[in-house]
Amino acid sequence: MSEPFRIASLSEIEVEGAPGSARWSPVRMHFDIGAFGVNAWTARDDGQTVIGEHSEDSGHEELYFVASGHATFTVAGDEIDAPAGTFVFVRDPTAKRKAVGKEG
Repeated sequence: MSEPFRIASLSEIEVEGAPGSARWSPVRMHFDIGAFGVNAWTARDDGQTVIGEHSEDSGHEELYFVASGHATFTVAGDEIDAPAGTFVFVRDPTAKRKAVGKEG
């Protein structure tokens, strides 16, 4: 029987991404999660794009959480200020969205 649970801190999950790009921590792959997607993105610099503009052709909703720092999300043309502790839920899969890391 496999373990009933697994734990990891973000620092234990392998980071991917080209130098200078936002760091991507593929949480889903680390835990071998099959029921839903989950990732962690970290800006390296103020003003860096963390989530590139996109919509979801798959029809999936998306939930974002700012764990530390600060981000600015743009969803369907609306700008959202998101300090640490903020959840941003995008219900409409066709809505264009993106996120940029920012200082303070």
